[in-house]
Amino acid sequence: MSEPRAADRPPVEEGRIAVPGGEVWYRSVGGGGGTPLLLLHGGPGVPHDYLTPHDALAGARRVVYYDQLGCGRSDRPDDASLWTVERFVQELAAVRAALGLDRVHLLGQSWGGSLALASVLAHPEGVRSVTLSSGPASGRRYGDDCLALKRALPADVLARLEHGEQAGETDGADYQEALAVFNHRHICRLETWPEEIERANAGTSSVVYEHMWGPSEWTPTGVLADWDVTDRLGEIDAPVLLLAGRHDICTPAHVADMAVRLRSARVSIFERSSHFPHFEEPEAYLSVLTAFLAEVDAGGRPSLAPVGRGDV
Repeated sequence: MSEPRAADRPPVEEGRIAVPGGEVWYRSVGGGGGTPLLLLHGGPGVPHDYLTPHDALAGARRVVYYDQLGCGRSDRPDDASLWTVERFVQELAAVRAALGLDRVHLLGQSWGGSLALASVLAHPEGVRSVTLSSGPASGRRYGDDCLALKRALPADVLARLEHGEQAGETDGADYQEALAVFNHRHICRLETWPEEIERANAGTSSVVYEHMWGPSEWTPTGVLADWDVTDRLGEIDAPVLLLAGRHDICTPAHVADMAVRLRSARVSIFERSSHFPHFEEPEAYLSVLTAFLAEVDAGGRPSLAPVGRGDV
């Protein structure tokens, strides 16, 4: 297949933006008449690279990514006081202001979904919709669910994980092999992980991850351990799309509990996916997301059917 001509490729802009604590790197792709989409990556501390399949939306709208402070191509200051939810919300506001994103769709993946919730609760102005792609509303719930998934692993795998954690040998080959079993069940179920995920892993900041979250997905000891906006979800006026995999660490049960608390919620669970349905079932994922964004742009507020806890 021939490469698209340069004139046919969506325009790309890259640069840096001053935010509280330093500068962050951003990438803007495409244009079109649709409301821009701003993507918030997870981790915390895992840069945007694994979200680039969303470039597929750049024909209809501007698609914007940025690496949050501390990871990827952004500054990496040595100041633990910067790693708070409140500062990341301020950072997001600075990015929106610098790029003229007065009206915007927010899409947060994993921790990015939590950031999207915190941001829209603090600054709802101009947010046309929020998409939570495997994004939790409660750190404690998310950690408890991850622990339950860990304990459901085969006995020999669980024993190797627990031995490594108790012995402080989590960098060893035996522990990493056992961890890979969990990751291939609940992070990405593809036999070979896409290069975009590997590139994001290479740019990850363990400092930010451990300060904000903890040493592992099932061991929340950081800032987010007790972060919880579950009881505030009813304050969100914008329509919300909740996306998750059937085998996700952000479990369908957690998603259902969020949905019934929101004023307007639409849920899609991808049956063959875990934490990265945009790689595991890309056509279905992009179809759902594209239709939702177009519907919001066309009518402002789609008619969304009530969702019950048993619906997912």
